[in-house]
Amino acid sequence: MIGFFIALISGALMSIQGVFNTQVTKSSSIWSASAFVQFTALIVCLGAWLFTDRSSLTKVFSVEPKYMLLGGAIGAFITYTVIKSMELLGPAKAVMLIVIAQLIVAYVIELFGAFGVEKEPWEWRKGIGMAVAIAGIIIFKWK
Repeated sequence: MIGFFIALISGALMSIQGVFNTQVTKSSSIWSASAFVQFTALIVCLGAWLFTDRSSLTKVFSVEPKYMLLGGAIGAFITYTVIKSMELLGPAKAVMLIVIAQLIVAYVIELFGAFGVEKEPWEWRKGIGMAVAIAGIIIFKWK
């Protein structure tokens, strides 16, 4: 149950962050805003590590395969694409499309067992759930 609430908080924070970041780009540029976002995230993470964890920072380099270390680089492009989509579509439409894309890609990763994730069999109810979510976007956009 706690995972459910954490996921809800994550989604809410992502939407708020997207709006904040989009506003920051109006005073600067998209890449300087993205750099600031990533820098402040680094500061917060280092502070949290300092006060809660204190494990060796170099242990992250023992991860295999090494391409898993690209999460931060991907994060920079996530920040850029969230800002740009909110600027062009508005927060509600952008977030709906972002969430649907996340859902579809996450399910494909599970289906194929990609990136070391445990492979899951196809389930019709999950496919129908995604179709309903896509229908929801169509209804939301309907004029």
